[in-house]
Order: sequence, then structure tokens, then C-alpha cells
Amino acid sequence: MSGTPAAAPNPNDPVTVAIIGSGPAAWTAAIYAARANLDPVVFEGEGSREMIPGGQLMFTTDIENFPGFPEGIGGIEIMQKMKDQAVRFGTRVVSENIVSVDFSSRPFLLRPSHAEPVRAQAVIVATGARAVWLGLDNEMRLAQTGGGVSACAVCDGALPLFRNKVLAVVGGGDSAMEESTYLTKFASEVVVIHRRDELRASKVMADRALSNPKIRFAWNSEVIEVLGDDAITGVRLRDTVTGAERELEVGGLFVAIGHKPNTDFLGGQLSLSPHGYILTPTPWRTTTSVPGVFAAGDVIDDYYRQAVTSAGTGCMAALDAERWLAHEHVGDAVSPVLETAESSVGRASGD
Repeated sequence: MSGTPAAAPNPNDPVTVAIIGSGPAAWTAAIYAARANLDPVVFEGEGSREMIPGGQLMFTTDIENFPGFPEGIGGIEIMQKMKDQAVRFGTRVVSENIVSVDFSSRPFLLRPSHAEPVRAQAVIVATGARAVWLGLDNEMRLAQTGGGVSACAVCDGALPLFRNKVLAVVGGGDSAMEESTYLTKFASEVVVIHRRDELRASKVMADRALSNPKIRFAWNSEVIEVLGDDAITGVRLRDTVTGAERELEVGGLFVAIGHKPNTDFLGGQLSLSPHGYILTPTPWRTTTSVPGVFAAGDVIDDYYRQAVTSAGTGCMAALDAERWLAHEHVGDAVSPVLETAESSVGRASGD
């Protein structure tokens, strides 16, 4: 995203709140933290083949289900607006990854990819989760340009681009069955492409998909090429038993083979779920296993994975961090959290 990155903070001068990530959760946390005079610093990351600063929405051309945009809005545009809003209130932005952390003592130690280590009184981890892609060149190109390849049916399936077309879903687990069933609302037909001859999904989810007249299955098949220039026209399949290849004409491809939370850099210093998501032990709180470290967005959520829910938890994390800092008598965070959160400027009657 555009904007001049700030220099990394002075390692000898701990920041009050460091936010790691740059999706809806991170920028929402930054907006709330900045308005509470916590002088947040956002480490927005660096671009790579799998991840772009701004998170998964940077791969989404049109967003029609985020409140406040009745005509829809582009993924890149909404992320830039969130960043601009955070910067407007004084958020500092560093365009580097955090490659490792030390949460064993306070202030916490964060090691960026290039700059000197940074210390922070509180940390909000909002690094999200990345979709697991097939790894095909044209797959990634069309996903990034809005050419009909997606990793989120709930996000994109209702777009006009996919209506009344034959759509393909890759995968055999619960997510693939859920996405396939959802897409039948809009597609003329949904083809589930699976490497094996039986599903990995739970019996309930599998039966639901198998009994749906608009879903058919391409068993023992793997996608080896995504076809199309400006938009997808089909996929090339290889039979995993015989090796024979064939083409399947489709108007959209949804990859549903899993998500991987971006938690490797934590080095096991926070409690994680068996699938690598950060655990928040207290219901309706963003506190983690380390006091003073909070988490928000898809890095804690393997169920909803929506921009609006991520933004909500980003708000929660900032308020939780403010309250914790006030309790610890750090910096300017000495007033009750709700006094800031519900100021006459920021609160709307009836919320």
C-alpha cells in the first residue's frame, strides 16, 4: 500500500504499543490505539508471493459485504483507507516484518527483518492467516488481478463474475464442502475437484454436498494448470491414478485446501491451538498466554475469517491493551478505557 514508511523506532526508547500486521484487525487496532494517545507503531510487513501488506483483502477485487459501502469497494482501496485513517491519528508505520520476538520480559523485544530490535510495553499480534494455494503461476496471477480465482467463497461467491457459471472448488475437507454448498446459490453447477476417491470431510458435511443436485465430483483429480488470460476459462486436470490429463471448462476456481496462521515467528512463546492459531483463554477478550500481549483477526480465528470480524477484534485488542497499560501505569494510558472508547467524537448514539 502507498504511503511513506516511518523509520524504525529507537531501540533504546520503548514504544507503548507495537502492532504486528496490516490487515483489518491491525489497522483498526491502530486507529483505536492512536486515538487513545498510545502512539502505536505498526509493522506492516513486506510483500512476498503469498502475502502482501494489507492481508488477504489485497487478493480481493470487489468487497460487497463490508458495512458502510453499499456499492461495494475494492480490497486494495479499503485497506488503503484503513491505513490512511490510522496514520491520520498519528500511527507510525514500519514496512518490515517482525522475524522473531522475546516475550520473556518487559519491555518485550521485537526483531524486525532489517532494522535494530525494538522494545514495546504492549504488543498486538494481528498477522492473520494465509490461504494455502496450489502454487500454480496462473492461479496466483488471476487471484491477484480479479480474474476468477479465489480462496474465499463467502467473500467472493456472490459477485456477478461468478453468477450462473460452472464453478470449481478444490479440496475434500469440511471447508471445501461448505464452500461448494454455498456456491450452489449462485452457480449453474459446482464441480468439486479432489485428489482421492473419498472425502476427508465429516459425514454431515460430506452427505450434504453429495446429495446436492448442483454439485458433482471430479474424483482422483488434481489441478495442474489454470487456464485463461484476463479471466479463468478452465483448468487442466491430471488423473491421480492413471496420469491422464483433461481440461474442464469453468468460470471460477475456489481453492479450499486450508489456511495457515502466520505464527511461526512467535517461536512457540504464545499458546497455540493444534493448528497454529493463537489461543485467547478468556472468552470475549484478546488476551493471550503472556500478559501484555494481545491478538486479533484471523490469527485467532479459524471459523469466521471475515474482514468485519477481524476489524472487531482489532478494536477489542486495542481497548484490552489500553486497559492493561492503564493498570500497569504505563505512558498516557491512565484513564478508564471506556472513557476514551466512548468519547463524544467517536461514539455514535445507539451503538
